[in-house]
Amino acid sequence: MKNTILVLFILIGASVFSQTKISGIITDTTGEPVAFANVIFKDSQEGTISNENGRFYLESEKNYTAVLFSFVGYDTKEVVLTQRTTYKMEIVLEEGAAALDEVVIYTGKTSKKNNPAIDILRKIWENRRENGVKKFKQYQYDKYEKLEFDLNTIDSAFMENKIFKGMEFIFDMTDTSKVTGKTYLPIFINEAYSQVYGDNILKTEKEILQGNKNSGFDNNQSLIAFIKDLYSEYDVYDNYLKFFDKAFTSPLSRTGIDVYNYVLQDSAFRDNKWCYNIVYYPRRKNELTFKGDFWVNDTTWAIKEINLNASKSANVNWVRDVYIEQEFDVLNDSIFLITRDYFMSDFSFRKKESAQGLYGKRTTLYDKYEFDIPKDKKFYSEQVDPYRYEVYNRPDDYWDEKRLESLNKDEKGVYKMLDTLKTVPRFKSLYNLTATLASGYYEINNFDFGPIYSVFGYNESEGVRIRLGGRTYFGQNDPWRLEGFGAYGFKDDRFKYGLSGKWLLDRRSRLTVFGGNRRDVEQTGASLTNSNDVLGRNLASSSLFSVGTNDRLSRINLSTLGFSVEPWKNFVVRVTGSYRTLKSATETFSIDYKEMQDGFFTGNIKSEVQQPEIVLGLFYTPGKKTSGYGVERTIINEGNYSSFYLGYSYGLKDVLGGDFEYQRLQAFYSRPWNIGGLGRLYSTVEVGKTYGEVPLSLLNPIPGNQTYWTIYNTFTQLDYYEFVSDTYASLYLQHDFGGRIFSRIPLIRNWNLREVVGFRAVYGTISQENINLNASNIVYRAPEDIYWEWSVGVGNIFRVFRLDFNFRGNYLDNPEARDFGVTGSFGFSF
Repeated sequence: MKNTILVLFILIGASVFSQTKISGIITDTTGEPVAFANVIFKDSQEGTISNENGRFYLESEKNYTAVLFSFVGYDTKEVVLTQRTTYKMEIVLEEGAAALDEVVIYTGKTSKKNNPAIDILRKIWENRRENGVKKFKQYQYDKYEKLEFDLNTIDSAFMENKIFKGMEFIFDMTDTSKVTGKTYLPIFINEAYSQVYGDNILKTEKEILQGNKNSGFDNNQSLIAFIKDLYSEYDVYDNYLKFFDKAFTSPLSRTGIDVYNYVLQDSAFRDNKWCYNIVYYPRRKNELTFKGDFWVNDTTWAIKEINLNASKSANVNWVRDVYIEQEFDVLNDSIFLITRDYFMSDFSFRKKESAQGLYGKRTTLYDKYEFDIPKDKKFYSEQVDPYRYEVYNRPDDYWDEKRLESLNKDEKGVYKMLDTLKTVPRFKSLYNLTATLASGYYEINNFDFGPIYSVFGYNESEGVRIRLGGRTYFGQNDPWRLEGFGAYGFKDDRFKYGLSGKWLLDRRSRLTVFGGNRRDVEQTGASLTNSNDVLGRNLASSSLFSVGTNDRLSRINLSTLGFSVEPWKNFVVRVTGSYRTLKSATETFSIDYKEMQDGFFTGNIKSEVQQPEIVLGLFYTPGKKTSGYGVERTIINEGNYSSFYLGYSYGLKDVLGGDFEYQRLQAFYSRPWNIGGLGRLYSTVEVGKTYGEVPLSLLNPIPGNQTYWTIYNTFTQLDYYEFVSDTYASLYLQHDFGGRIFSRIPLIRNWNLREVVGFRAVYGTISQENINLNASNIVYRAPEDIYWEWSVGVGNIFRVFRLDFNFRGNYLDNPEARDFGVTGSFGFSF
């Protein structure tokens, strides 16, 4: 991703427009903080609740002279405001003599029986599918969305940092958050106007982007798409709300009574509708839960207003705070439709309140609802080009008409401020440095050098290996791209190289031609499903450290030429012609095979395979989201969509010197599963069969793993070529509980660790004809008794590392079988 959220963090580590601001802490007479207390400006409906530590912040554009503090079981306290801004207030609430029993209920775990709040909650469950647009056959509406990023916790020391020399003008637009009370600086805004159409009978929905306007960095479609996926659409009536790849339990969930305390606090008219006010807060720490309150109508049991504030102790990395507000309006006196959705998150490397961070805000407004206007099924299936020129170049008067919420003074200034900022040389340098760290490429005059993270490697054949490469890059929407590398091994004293090119001929059908050549050292058999990626290279070939001797490497000379097309969204057809030669790269490893003619051994042993091959591949990735329209598109939701592959390969004999004729069928299916509050399960199934007689280098070795890294879709306790097959079926399962178990254990819960368990199994056979071809030093053995292994792991160590303990299930009598091993992996995740 050329532009990523990390780029915005290069600025991390007032003017006031509101009329009334207050902040402070609420305690009881013993000095203990009062969590979830109400803070409301007198004679208004503007208020908030204190957080888990009793702290609060509230602001309004209006002038108020008094504020009320209340909590069930305590006397309401009124404080007169003598000035517009009053910070560091210390509020002490006294227990009400007639309500001491209520204090026990509210501050501890509320009862699940005889609790009027839970009785109301059950009414919501019964009617939740009968509210909103789901009550109609068809629906359509206009949607305006504003995405914004702001630097927060701006203080004088931060402003005086030398990093901002020459850029001091950016601090002229600082403001204060009404949610957290922190000073912030808007630095990025994107506006989008869309029309949405849906059909509940066909169970489909289509959103057509009509206008897009942004400030900030050029060619930032990837950043915008990434943010939108981060804040993916959600329905508060669902049992679980997915943010940052985590499943938070909704306060309206059917399982909510197991993780939340509920209190019926008030009832009143909200826009002429009588509603009940229910406060909720977590029963336990460290779980993916919220605190807040909601107003629910007393007849339709539909939500009128709701706010959600993620628990401070929730096991989420890099996110310090999450706050959500939703408002609903009434149609025809009974149907509640969402009109406004506000989502704010506070990103930071540290969770300390004093640390600099980044606000990510999304405001979505809904208008002009219409119902029961049917459209042809073809309307929903037709693709609309989202990158039309006019969509991104609407005039100002268009936005004056379509913008459903006016920009404030700060937001208007961002467009001008960033245009100026991009002309500052120091900012350009910081931007380029951060872009290099994020993408792995360093750009000079439309050419990217990299990836910088693969410069050094090591294996038994090459010894220490140095690799330098690069690619053309004029922008993320380039219609063509050239890429290449050169490498040198100090042990084998050989030069290797790779060169590839691809060209997008038609943007709508994604018709692309590609080709290239690579001469390199490779660990073949590192995956079951074959790859013809001419520049591909796996970790097994260049890992600096390995378990035992990793000398089973091959020299490969691979040339490819082919084309691909995408007739339907996320469905790709690819045809590839390839020619490869393979031979051993070390003296201790052999791929020798017996030369056969008319079914008889000629007496010759051959050490090199020359093989042309044609491959037809079908790829289907439902749910995959991409950005850009060039020859290479950025995947936005990596790891969060299903993948299906079906491939047919045909090996040509006596064509271009081809040695073997064979056919191969392969299929691959991978899918992530969100298991509600139990975490996420990753599953993969692979099957394949080769028809015809082929030697070792064209068979399917079961992918072992002799590195110290955890590599998904490999068998950690197997050595390379320990099992060989021509027919196979494998299953990979990995479940991440997300800390659900550790969060119940005292002391350990504070470390925010996450539990991971895995199971891997494979079945395979090999024909006697293929065994008869073997003249290598590898003894053919197939996992006919189903080889299996399992693992347990501890993730989120220092928020970036995972440690896995792997156990071999069977075949313990194999020579030098490894029954136990430890592997690890680094990764940045929420």
